[in-house]
Amino acid sequence: MAFIYYVTQIQFEFGAIALLKQECKRVGITRPLIVTDPGVKAAGILQKALDALPGMKVAVYDQTPSNPTEAAVRAAAELYKNSACDGLIAVGGGSAIDCAKGVAIAATHEGPLTTYATIEGGSPKITDRAAPLIAVPTTSGTGSEVARGAIIIVDDHRKLGFHSWHLVPKTAICDPGLTLGLPAHLTAATGMDAIAHCMETFMSAAFNPPADGIALDGLERGWAHIERATRDGSDREARLNMMSASMQGAMAFQKGLGCVHSLSHSLGGVDPRLHHGALNAMFLPAVLRFNAGAESVQKQRRLERMAGVMGLSSAIEIPAAVKAMNARLGLAPGLAELGVRREQFKDIIQGALADHCHMTNPRLASAEDYQEMLETSL
Repeated sequence: MAFIYYVTQIQFEFGAIALLKQECKRVGITRPLIVTDPGVKAAGILQKALDALPGMKVAVYDQTPSNPTEAAVRAAAELYKNSACDGLIAVGGGSAIDCAKGVAIAATHEGPLTTYATIEGGSPKITDRAAPLIAVPTTSGTGSEVARGAIIIVDDHRKLGFHSWHLVPKTAICDPGLTLGLPAHLTAATGMDAIAHCMETFMSAAFNPPADGIALDGLERGWAHIERATRDGSDREARLNMMSASMQGAMAFQKGLGCVHSLSHSLGGVDPRLHHGALNAMFLPAVLRFNAGAESVQKQRRLERMAGVMGLSSAIEIPAAVKAMNARLGLAPGLAELGVRREQFKDIIQGALADHCHMTNPRLASAEDYQEMLETSL
């Protein structure tokens, strides 16, 4: 049976952050904990959020690492409890939003965070006690503001997924103005993350026609505007379309993702310094070639349909087009440039095979298949 669910309330416009207090009132949050990171604070965006909450008692956790960890979740959850907070506001990229989702669990549920990980059978244990969350994205990449999942590095160094409809933010405040001036490299890496979401979820074999339509439109927007957004951080039209592509990719990936994310999640656990979006961009060409042999992809002409919205004449051109786009955006050409070594492949493959995205790839990958993808991406 196909389960199709859409999704949450979204405020999408330039200046939408001004609606933050209104949305807190609607959701019932009176004493929020803002979860953010040092970069967002330094950029002045945290202050914009605080300015939008006049008269409210607000606590702030601003130490989210670039890849959120269970330790950060614990620290923020302790602050949440000590400050008698009754809800969360995540202000930042996917790391801050995912960290806040971890806090939504940890502050209201007993036991270690790993208890609630998807691959540990923990999703049904996440209940409606989860703290209410409002998400304010400051990058256009993960789309976590409209997603049911979070990716967190737990204490044993695995990078695990946590999934529940109780984790979907009650409101997503999508203000493209918050991404104006985002550095070029971060714009490129997060933008390719959004494009990877649209591609992988569209290739997934699960039956969800609304998600297919949303993903295909998101891919068209993202592919057409990522270079403009990267080249000119003040391009409002490009920023708006990239934020939409990011949101659409996440609205669609309830279908499931695939090998790109299995590899990125695993490698991100092995080396947390690496940017998730940049890894997705790097793995896409190899996985696209692998997925071309999937029966569902061939039967439904999914690669041809993607090529059409990307302005390409043939599906066979897509992997090379992605690789060329990565080069134009200034992203690393291969894993070796990021310091990844062949002796790490065994651990990466082991993690990829155990990842929650592994089983939803349209073509089931073996350890040997993952080895070849890594070699191709090196």
